Amino acid sequence: MVKWSRFNIASIVLGFGFLYLPIVLLVIFSFNESKLVTVWTGFSTKWYGQLWQNQGLMDAAWVTIRVALLSATCATVLGTLAALALVRYTQFRGRLLFSGMVYAPLVMPEVITGLSLLLLFVAIGFDRGFWTITLAHITFTMCFVAVVVQSRLLSFDQSIEEAAQDLGATPVRTFMEVTLPVISPAVFSGWVLAFTLSLDDLVIASFTSGPGATTLPMKIYSQVRLGVTPEINAICTILIGIVAFGVVIASFVTRRREAQRVRDEQAAFAPA
Repeated sequence: MVKWSRFNIASIVLGFGFLYLPIVLLVIFSFNESKLVTVWTGFSTKWYGQLWQNQGLMDAAWVTIRVALLSATCATVLGTLAALALVRYTQFRGRLLFSGMVYAPLVMPEVITGLSLLLLFVAIGFDRGFWTITLAHITFTMCFVAVVVQSRLLSFDQSIEEAAQDLGATPVRTFMEVTLPVISPAVFSGWVLAFTLSLDDLVIASFTSGPGATTLPMKIYSQVRLGVTPEINAICTILIGIVAFGVVIASFVTRRREAQRVRDEQAAFAPA
C-alpha cells in the first residue's frame, strides 16, 4: 500500500489549486449580481440573460461552433486515414517525410503555423474569412487525431481483419464493419480533442480570420483588453461546461466500448 507523505499531498493540492482555482472563481463570479467582477454582492443569473442580447458575442460564438464542428469532422477523417497509412503501410516511399509532415503541427509554434498559413492564403489570393479559419484548424488539429487513432491501431489485432477478408469481405467492408467499430472510441476521442482545440484557438485564428469571421476567443480577447465584464464570465462558463460535457461523454463512450470489447473477447474464447 502506497503511503502519501505530507509533501506529496501539499504538492497535489497546490498543483490542482493553481490549475483549477481560477476556473472555479470565474464560474462563481459569473453568477455575481454586481457589474464589478471582483466584488460579490449576491447571486444572480441576469448576466446569462443579457449575454443572449449581446449580438457581437452571439455572432462570434456561432462562427466558432461552425468552424469547430466542420474542422473537427474533417480533421478526424484525415487524421484517421493518416494513422492507418502510418500503421498498416510501414514500407512506402516518402514515409519519413509523410510522418514528419503529419506530426509537424504538434511541435510547431502556433505563431509560425498561423503566419505561414497567412502567407499562403495571401500568395494564392484566397480571401480570409470563415473558410480560411476552418482550413487552418483542420491543418493543426489533424495531427492530434492521428496520434490518438494511431495509438489504438498499434494494439489492434489484425487477425480479425484477416478473418473477415478470408470470409469474402472487401477491404472497404472490412474497415467499415470490423476495424472502424473497434477503433471508434479512439476516433471519437480524437474528434472531441480536435473540437476542443478549435474552440480554444486564438493565435492561428487571429492570423487567418477576415471581415465577418471573428471567433469567440478573438472577441473575448479584444474585450478583455478593455476590461472584464460579467458577460465574459458567463460565456466562459458556458464554454467550460461544453468542454467538460464533451470530455465526460468521450470518457463514458470509451469505457463502455472497451468493456464491451473485453466481454466479446471473453465470450469468443470461452469454452462451449
